[in-house]
Amino acid sequence: MNNIIESISSSLNIRVEQIEKTLKLLEEGNTIPFISRYRKDVTEGLLEDDIKKISGVYTYECNLAKRREDVKRLIDEKGLLTEDIISSLNNATKLVEIEDIYRPFKEKKKTKATEAIKNGLEPLAKIIMSFKVNNLDDLLSKYITDAVPTKEQALEGAKYIIAEWISDNAYYRKNLRRIIFNNGVIETKLKKNAKDDNKIYEMYYSYSESLKTIKPHRYLAINRGEAEDILSVSIEVDNNLTIKYLEDKVIKENNNIADIVTDAIKDSYKRLIFPSIEREIRSELKERADEQAIFNFGKNLEALLLQPPIKEKVVLAVDPGYVNGCKLAVVDKTGKYLESTVIKPFASSDSKLEEAKKVLLDLIKKYNVDIISIGNGTASRESEKLVASLIKDNNLTCKFVIVSEAGASIYSTEDIAKEEFPNLSPNERSAVSIARRLQDPLAELVKIPPEGIGVGLYQHDVPQNQLKDRLDFVVEKAVNNVGVNINTASTSILKYISGLTKKSIDKLIDYRSTHGKFKSREELKKELTPKAYEQSIGFLRILDGTNILDGTSIHPESYDVTCKLIDSLGFKLSDIGSSKLNEALDNIKLDEYTKLLNIDSYTLEDIIKSLKKPNRDPREDIPLPILKSDILDSKDLKIGMHLQGTVRNVVDFGAFIDIGLHDDGLVHISKITDKYIKHPSDYLSVGDIVDCYVIDIKDNGKVSLSLLKENV
Repeated sequence: MNNIIESISSSLNIRVEQIEKTLKLLEEGNTIPFISRYRKDVTEGLLEDDIKKISGVYTYECNLAKRREDVKRLIDEKGLLTEDIISSLNNATKLVEIEDIYRPFKEKKKTKATEAIKNGLEPLAKIIMSFKVNNLDDLLSKYITDAVPTKEQALEGAKYIIAEWISDNAYYRKNLRRIIFNNGVIETKLKKNAKDDNKIYEMYYSYSESLKTIKPHRYLAINRGEAEDILSVSIEVDNNLTIKYLEDKVIKENNNIADIVTDAIKDSYKRLIFPSIEREIRSELKERADEQAIFNFGKNLEALLLQPPIKEKVVLAVDPGYVNGCKLAVVDKTGKYLESTVIKPFASSDSKLEEAKKVLLDLIKKYNVDIISIGNGTASRESEKLVASLIKDNNLTCKFVIVSEAGASIYSTEDIAKEEFPNLSPNERSAVSIARRLQDPLAELVKIPPEGIGVGLYQHDVPQNQLKDRLDFVVEKAVNNVGVNINTASTSILKYISGLTKKSIDKLIDYRSTHGKFKSREELKKELTPKAYEQSIGFLRILDGTNILDGTSIHPESYDVTCKLIDSLGFKLSDIGSSKLNEALDNIKLDEYTKLLNIDSYTLEDIIKSLKKPNRDPREDIPLPILKSDILDSKDLKIGMHLQGTVRNVVDFGAFIDIGLHDDGLVHISKITDKYIKHPSDYLSVGDIVDCYVIDIKDNGKVSLSLLKENV
């Protein structure tokens, strides 16, 4: 256990004491959001991602330790466990190293070597490996049998045994893996008769890159090309390096036996070692690429979920389309569905266009629409042009904005959508989702399976269980960071609240439908188990209840100390949020009050923040989406033009920015900042509003951007 914790401490650069306390909290059934928010004094301020990493690495290390002990037991059962083997196993830090050590002791399937051993050639192989053979011809003649009728076959069998011995040597394999990885390249070629009509993989038709430097997104692209039978992929390395390494290690004397052993070395490397190590290296590259893609996808999703809500606005949504038309839906300031219909402005006749304009205009005027939310799918830009001309021609005051419609169609057929809108078609439900995700992105997007929200690369190429685990964690983190109003929260969002189970959520929903609103957090005690109440209550808000603290992120366990703090400053609970109390809180000396109230500094700081902004939504600190009343055409673009755009997606090689054209512009990682960054997400997040400059316009309409004015 201590070794595991020390290993975690070293790999994550977190102190042993913090890890021990965090693991204890997790063992006691505390959730990550609860620990991160309400047990900072125990963990010394570890964030959700730190705690998640500790939990993940601990699980891996425990599995590693279990496999290590299993291998010791299996080898010991054969009576072959030595102190050297125990030491090697104890020093192994990766599963592949443990498997290398175990390899010689595994029950082998039928191989060339096992057949040779069965035919009695193992003693011959041992003699050859002693390099002390005076007369090889006489030696080989001693091993001729009915199963081995010739000297050539005896020598061949001995070589097979030697080749397998070399292949089974864990030390050799570990070093060869390092040599191949450090010196090898991955090569790709277009397969004969392969069909790549859209030339998606054109850059990989004849391509090579160092194994050490290949970027995760490129490796995933190569893998996909291989899976689609378009590319052939291999690892290439100078065999002189690898063969020489083995010769230096294996050949003891440069005599008449050396050439025989060299043949065995070459056979071992080509037939046994290299194919195995190639698979292992490619598997490791895939794991790294998966990890990066999943992390990036999660980071983009978190930024999307935490986009600021546009509150108190009547929204008309346009779910664009050509053949099936544009689906329209209007929701009121609270997100309540009002009306929906379909228009077909992009049909062949002008009469359909005029008819569509009239329907749109009537809806805007009927409901005093403030914002038109246009989905970014097929016919999005045509819809944008239609809306912009309508606003201009009729001097309307409403604005429009392009909204990601990813996952809207998935939501429209989910059970929750059917329950919400049983009388609407899937197309109408999709339009309602596009409207509501502008009003409150988090509340709406949690209704969609996280993997259905397209803000990443290659999300279908990574292990889906790992992707789901990461994305569920991201959603849980976002929901608990914001908190929810227990009296209006949907089942979809409550399922991500710390400590709540389906059973407890059902009880809360039943209470609401039977008794109406919860008036205090105290009432929830009757509906939840003590553990569920402890874990969840700080993230459940009750606005306009009987206790003003119930609308804050302050946990009830800290209510007494909060009241003492307010009282010590000469104020009352009714003063919470007032400028005078805020001024007094600003002047508090933390050291003095931690002693006075017998409280840790982390909790005190959080209480002070909550009292200053009792209903604070962390999303308020993020700039609102860009609202427009006119559009940009590609003909309007010029090199050097200064634009403002919204980051739609952040990927390994850069970011895609919506500047109002049909396709998003691309800013390469080298054009994001003049400072060194490992990844674009170090500098940009989905939803960021950025100033950018046009640096290239392709014939196909693709636009290259820079965030650096000096690049212009």
